Amino acid sequence: MTRSEENYIKTIFHLGNKGTEAVSTNAIAEVMETKPSSVTDMVKKLSEKELVNYKKYQGVSLTELGTTTALGIIRKHRLWEVFLVEKLDFSWDEVHDVAEQLEHIKSDKLIDKLDALLNYPKYDPHGDPIPDKNGDFKHGDRKLLSEVPVASKGICVGVKDSSAAFLKFLDKNKIALGDEITILEKEEFDSSFYIKIADRREHISNQIASNLYIKIS
Repeated sequence: MTRSEENYIKTIFHLGNKGTEAVSTNAIAEVMETKPSSVTDMVKKLSEKELVNYKKYQGVSLTELGTTTALGIIRKHRLWEVFLVEKLDFSWDEVHDVAEQLEHIKSDKLIDKLDALLNYPKYDPHGDPIPDKNGDFKHGDRKLLSEVPVASKGICVGVKDSSAAFLKFLDKNKIALGDEITILEKEEFDSSFYIKIADRREHISNQIASNLYIKIS
């Protein structure tokens, strides 16, 4: 597979609820920043390789082979992110773009050795689960902070938005994975939140709360 084909497979996986739901070519085009006609051409190629199911006007979904392929790419991406943070001292807002390049390395032996070197991590630096070599991964019991009732308490275990801008914002405001968060109050006017984190009171917007995952304790 070409790098472009792998990127399409991964995009369809993420847009289609882990590849199980059909997604429109327009949605794929928006994420890939290309024309719908270009997406249609690519999807036809992927269909010929039995990686996707495609019928005009009915959307695109992954086949079993396509899902397996997507999970392999995601595994490589997330393992490289762990390596960059743990072994090369990259910050968590720097690793995504580098891992986007490294995920296309074809050597299964290299990735298996990387997994072993890192002691088989279950989650990447952003809290996302890492598939094992068989495509299985641990489903974390987590919820978005914005969906949790007031007075709930939990541990911050992941982020929905892994963009550099959001991660830098969290660093600036001293919000990190592993922090205990208590939801103190929700504002009726703008759905913002007052939270207790690391023994201090913070006011965060609904947008921030909608991008933080917590595991209720």
